[in-house]
Amino acid sequence: MPETESQIPAVLAGPIVRRALDNDLVLWLVTSKPFNVHVTVSSDEHSNLFDNTLSADELNTIAVGQHAFVQLITLQIDQSLPENSWISYDISLSHADQTVNINQLDGLCYPQTASPRFWYTKNTQKVLHGSCRKPHFDSPDGLVSVEQEIAQWHANKPESTTNKSESDTSNRPPALLMMSGDQVYIDDVSGPMLTAIHQVIALLDLHSGKWQHSEITNSEELFSSPNCYYQRDQILPLIQGNDEDFMAFFSGKKKPVFTSVSAHNHLISFAEVIAMYLLVWSPELWSFIQFDHQHIGDKYKQRYQEEQKVLERFIAKLPQVRRAMAHIPTYMIFDDHDVTDDWNLSRSWEEDAYGHPFSKRIIGNAILGYWLCQGWGNNPKVFLDVVEKSQQCFFPTHMQDIDELVDVLLRFNDWHYSLNTSPKVVVLDTRTHRWRSENNAKQPSGLMDWESLIDLQQDLFNEEAVIMISPAPIFGVKIIEIIQRIFTFFGQALTVDAENWMAHKGTANVILNIFQHSKTPPHFIILSGDVHYSFVYDILIRNSKNTPNITQVTCSGIKNQFPESLLKVFAFINACLFSHKSPLNLLTKRRDMEITARKANGQKLLNQSGIGLLELSDDYQVNASVLNEVEHSTFEVEQD
Repeated sequence: MPETESQIPAVLAGPIVRRALDNDLVLWLVTSKPFNVHVTVSSDEHSNLFDNTLSADELNTIAVGQHAFVQLITLQIDQSLPENSWISYDISLSHADQTVNINQLDGLCYPQTASPRFWYTKNTQKVLHGSCRKPHFDSPDGLVSVEQEIAQWHANKPESTTNKSESDTSNRPPALLMMSGDQVYIDDVSGPMLTAIHQVIALLDLHSGKWQHSEITNSEELFSSPNCYYQRDQILPLIQGNDEDFMAFFSGKKKPVFTSVSAHNHLISFAEVIAMYLLVWSPELWSFIQFDHQHIGDKYKQRYQEEQKVLERFIAKLPQVRRAMAHIPTYMIFDDHDVTDDWNLSRSWEEDAYGHPFSKRIIGNAILGYWLCQGWGNNPKVFLDVVEKSQQCFFPTHMQDIDELVDVLLRFNDWHYSLNTSPKVVVLDTRTHRWRSENNAKQPSGLMDWESLIDLQQDLFNEEAVIMISPAPIFGVKIIEIIQRIFTFFGQALTVDAENWMAHKGTANVILNIFQHSKTPPHFIILSGDVHYSFVYDILIRNSKNTPNITQVTCSGIKNQFPESLLKVFAFINACLFSHKSPLNLLTKRRDMEITARKANGQKLLNQSGIGLLELSDDYQVNASVLNEVEHSTFEVEQD
């Protein structure tokens, strides 16, 4: 056995608390061997909620490489988890003569505790949320602020708070962390990260497979290609322009399937996707990485070195990131960059992308990685058929029939989910249930189709309040939406990512009608991200018998920001054209709504990386902040 192989850590990533609700407890981790797993669960009031070696029903193991196994632990506790208490869990791994306990992971547990633990409550009056975490963006990492929030509780308030005032959210830790999209950037990868990914693939012998209809058909050919680094736009598939691309059709030019402006390091193989997840959520494998730009072209070496400096600061904080996700229930939903930029933006995009076997496989590899590392843990019960199919595809030495599994995932309809909490949390899939245009293939699709919106309405009936997770804001910045509409009119929707709830007439009308329905909640709290800046809107519906209180809190990015000078220009123009009493508001789809923006640090659009903190009073009044290692910015309601 090579020396480095014997040194591969037992736990490559995790543990992450993925679901904790009623008597369900779901934990996720990736190990280097197919370990047998023993789990112990306890609380302050109950010393033994669960204590057993896991059965095949409780432990699903997927071999994604010779030395990499995704392990999803799904426990059914005999009794519901005790409310408003700390839940401790311990994981012991055994294989042959090796036994490892997660308590041995450096820095995983807090000094005051013997094992990881999380605060369990079904009361969601206090939650953390955010989206858009790009490792090579030079800003603080909002997930570090999650760890700091949890660490403060472990240091200062370690005991149960059952007897304290429930109306004061400062008296309890956050109930959960909601990550609402772009947890990874499959389509936008730095050079140093890509070289690290390839070293992890070699170290763990991750499965890559082969693909068709490309000059490069496997990972070995990909890695040896002169276009492997910073020039992958030369590898990604091209298609013949159709009659909608009039000039391209007659000139014989081909157009790229993938429309990301940052596709120069777009991930391609399944192994690359898995390696990316291991590197952005855990510090374990970075000790095996050596940054070396000998294979980088001379014109890109300076860029590589600049990206390396930013990435090294990201790596230094990963122990805190791993500890954070081991100590709070963490839920996720995809947005486009988890797969590729502009994913399913229009019917034309879908026809191009899924009509080419190579691009379909690239998309499939990303979706497969999302399922294994994100989607699966949200609600494991809906993925039973997917798990059964995956067992026929993944083996320790190889994978097979992956195209068939990709087809299963592309047809899958239950990525969305809801949590039976108070208030109820409803998480929307705005990527795979698109309302496609029948008349114009290039027209942006509605973010949800009629059937899924009707199902959403049914899910909302007779609730007093709901926290709705929409990856993209339902109520955006008007001037930006107008610019997107102008580009769309000229057939250039992809140029400006013209994806917003108001871009499609059918989707816009239905979602606005849902807010006014007599049986839907009188209190809506919408959490969104995507746009790389943060803002808070309070919305009232004019001239309606059923006028719900709607507050939209947009927090983005966790580690990303909008170009500062451009955002200032948009904010200024928006304030001039669409002030509170501007008649131009009558020309928008939201003309029947009164929208008031809050301010943080004197700004309606806050360009600050961090994590969002939502706090609700007993009557559902919203307090919203953005936290990072440097600042704590609160959005204040403007006084008349």
